[in-house]
Amino acid sequence: MNGVLVVFYSYSGVSNRAARLLASHLDWPVGEVTDGAPRAGFMGGLRCVMDSLMHRRPPIDYRGPDPSLFRTVLIVSPIWAYQMAGPMRSFIVANAGKILQFAQLTMMNSGGASNAVKEAARLFGRDPLLTAEFTSREIEDGTGTGRLLRFAQAVEDATSGKTPPPHRGWTSADSTEPIAP
Repeated sequence: MNGVLVVFYSYSGVSNRAARLLASHLDWPVGEVTDGAPRAGFMGGLRCVMDSLMHRRPPIDYRGPDPSLFRTVLIVSPIWAYQMAGPMRSFIVANAGKILQFAQLTMMNSGGASNAVKEAARLFGRDPLLTAEFTSREIEDGTGTGRLLRFAQAVEDATSGKTPPPHRGWTSADSTEPIAP
């Protein structure tokens, strides 16, 4: 069984950037969740909000390795209306039974990561190995890069058995060090 697979959904490109940085840093394979229907324009944005608020599972496409071949799947997705993005919800529901353990990385403008973590744990039927949240600004301007890479190393170490995870949450968006929940 392989180590870590990074699976991301990205609407604005921020989650894509974070996921690919992590994957390239530790040579992890990447899978991408895409929308089954376009989300362009005002109506597409409205659909994003409605999918999140109503916990809908919109149609998706997934391109990447089979998640069942990995010890850990790191899911990376944005927060919409303080909830998990609908396409990532769809991916989790379709694959939860195939995934041994998961870690979660959320991108947000201001908040909602704790809601997404709770929902993912409920959908998977178990707690995540580790979680982290970042603001879009931290990814776009690079101020979160060091913390992002430390999080990736913690996921790698916990997955490989080098060290047990010291804590589950890396949830202070402006911190340079992980913070326990």
